[in-house]
Amino acid sequence: MQESYTAINTGIRPLHWAGGSNHHETMTMPIAQKRLLIVAHVPSANTGALRDAVLAGARSPKIDGIQVTLRTPFEADPQDVLDTDAIILGTTENLGYMSGALKDFFDRIYYPCLEEKQGLPMGVYIRAGHDGTGTRRAIDTITTGLKWRTVVEPLVCRGDWNPDFVDQGKELGMTMAAGLEAGIY
Repeated sequence: MQESYTAINTGIRPLHWAGGSNHHETMTMPIAQKRLLIVAHVPSANTGALRDAVLAGARSPKIDGIQVTLRTPFEADPQDVLDTDAIILGTTENLGYMSGALKDFFDRIYYPCLEEKQGLPMGVYIRAGHDGTGTRRAIDTITTGLKWRTVVEPLVCRGDWNPDFVDQGKELGMTMAAGLEAGIY
């Protein structure tokens, strides 16, 4: 008996097991693909450029075997979080806090994911008109409660828009995906 499954960017590998008789059968199974979820609030062209850079970094052709899913905070649901191996959160600084959209996301996923996703590797980027301190603290408070773990230094893009933010976002996405691919987290 031989069945074949296809996995995006990963190929397949044979799995051997002892059948019910004296012979061995081979079943072809996919190599497990790791999943990275990006949940990003995008209220402006600049935050859209930052989100696109993070996505481009995560989908770098240098990185293989990572399925990247992009959702807005309003689109993302508990199943998206339950199905992922790592997450990147993107938000604006709103009145010294995270965006209402990201807070809504946390409100909806908190209890359904609380027990199942402890230790979830996480990255964060904040588009901050000021210093981003309150925003980072608010995210840290909620994700500490979820027992998620920050695996890369949060990217806080402070002050007026700077085109360098795009490169920094791309680096964040690539770092998260590469670490996931390498099994570092």
